[in-house]
Amino acid sequence: MKKSKPSMVVPINLLQDVHSRMINLPIYFRERVCEECAWSIPTFYRKMRNILKPGGDKIMPNLSNAEKEKIIAVLDEVYTSFWEYCEKYRKKR
Repeated sequence: MKKSKPSMVVPINLLQDVHSRMINLPIYFRERVCEECAWSIPTFYRKMRNILKPGGDKIMPNLSNAEKEKIIAVLDEVYTSFWEYCEKYRKKR
């Protein structure tokens, strides 16, 4: 019979963990918006960009009301997910 080694618990560095999660938030947000709105990644960035007319006027890309609602819903989902993930670091009262 083999002896099993005691499991070593590696302590999590709070700063590193939270930072790595935060830098992945924009990527996760983009992926979810693309999925919900059926966009490609280039379309996502094209929809984000303002266009300058030759006269200097800005044209905002049109987002439908359904797209706006989906974007806000994804924002809420991503933010809530991150908030819940960080619960393990908050002190219990």
